Amino acid sequence: MIPILEMRGISKNFSGVRALRDVNLTIREGEIHAICGENGAGKSTLMKVLSGVYPHGTYEGQIIYQGEERRFARISDSEHLGIIIIHQELALVPLLSIAENIFLGNETARFGVIDWAEAHRRTRELLATVGLAEPSSALITNLGIGKQQLVEIAKALAKKVKLLILDEPTASLNETDSDALLRLLLRFKEQGITSIIISHKLNEITRVADQITILRDGATVETIDCAQETISEDRIIRAMVGREMTDRYPPRNVSIGDEMFAVRNWRVEHPLHAGREVIKGVDLHVRAGEVVGIAGLMGAGRTEFAMSVFGRAYGRNVTGQVMLRGREIDVSTIQKAIAAGLAYVTEDRKSLGLVLTEDIRNNVTLANLPGVATRGVIDSHRESGVARRFVEMLRIRTPGIHQKTVNLSGGNQQKVVLSKWLFTGPDVLILDEPTRGIDVGAKYEIYAIINELAAQGKAIIVISSEMAELLGISDRIYVMNEGRFVGEMPAAEASQEKIMATIMKQYGVAA
Repeated sequence: MIPILEMRGISKNFSGVRALRDVNLTIREGEIHAICGENGAGKSTLMKVLSGVYPHGTYEGQIIYQGEERRFARISDSEHLGIIIIHQELALVPLLSIAENIFLGNETARFGVIDWAEAHRRTRELLATVGLAEPSSALITNLGIGKQQLVEIAKALAKKVKLLILDEPTASLNETDSDALLRLLLRFKEQGITSIIISHKLNEITRVADQITILRDGATVETIDCAQETISEDRIIRAMVGREMTDRYPPRNVSIGDEMFAVRNWRVEHPLHAGREVIKGVDLHVRAGEVVGIAGLMGAGRTEFAMSVFGRAYGRNVTGQVMLRGREIDVSTIQKAIAAGLAYVTEDRKSLGLVLTEDIRNNVTLANLPGVATRGVIDSHRESGVARRFVEMLRIRTPGIHQKTVNLSGGNQQKVVLSKWLFTGPDVLILDEPTRGIDVGAKYEIYAIINELAAQGKAIIVISSEMAELLGISDRIYVMNEGRFVGEMPAAEASQEKIMATIMKQYGVAA
């Protein structure tokens, strides 16, 4: 195959830190090329160099696209040539329609006036291509994450994409939506569209990729031709981390105590639609030292349940009881929930978990400022000491506590979020998708932290869309569907098939 893209000797620095070191990448026309590596390996940085997010002159090396050297000054330059990047954080405007989003900045106009009839006609064609049945007038805010991802791809098609770059496209998707997206990429391949996919989901990579380039510490390790050898996940992991990983989940010495935390008959209505019940009489209990998983399909109500328990951060007309060590506690506000001993690590660390423009020090102490204050005034020396303690304890890889969190890898950002909540001294931790978008090595470290917290006697609730993860780290699993718990089982007796069968049983469908 003829190369559509060559990146030669790409190097990039950030404030003296070498993010990319002489990276070489060759992409053949019409293939699906995967890029793998641990968090901080340089994958997203390399794609931002390619797309013009980091313009020519801010990096060293050459970009050869369609046989010519390209020097992109801005992202619009690369888009003009058909290079379209879809970032992990989708760039859609929630209160605009699908059609308005697809043609935003690329409007269909006649004599300087937007032709909305044409825009909606073309949108319907594009939605049919990506397999989305929503009307072109539907607002983005009313779509699930999987459908929003398809809108982003339709938007790329509207720009006559030739090279489609997807950064963690399935990180927020359930298995059904992930499968649909991968099948769509295979269809694009048949149509001659080249795709680059960055993903930590190695089972998906091995399924669709023609070639796999692996980065480690900002440098190219190797490129594997999937047609020439049989590729296993272990083979990729070995190249990514530079060592064997014989077990994905650290061993646990389980010592489970008495019931510590319980939620009884918990009911929550939708925040905007009065009378529409989202959480429908949920009962849950967790014992000291126990890790309890909550499984379910996207939209089952897991996050809504967690947020409503944590200071009623979601919903209206919330009723039910929350018990800690046998006594009812007041969780009617976030401040009261924290004071009662609860902590909630959100699934969206970048928007809701961190202040990205602030440094590690300020983020770590954000949920417990009185803990570093004297008479209402923050003691910067104490604050720095706390931050250094958590950097060391959670092994956060950073030049120092004054590093901006936006410049940390996903795994290290997640450790900062955990540090923030651990500094509040919680008895109960609710972890919502704690390893979303981070690599296998960083996942292992997060799992080890969860084990350490359980060993301290804390009650831990883990929400995850990865069933294998729940099976690997939980002691007991609740299965949630349509706002209810429809099953409960010890993790030792659970399987992905049994969890899915429990969900489908509610619909009268044999799994």
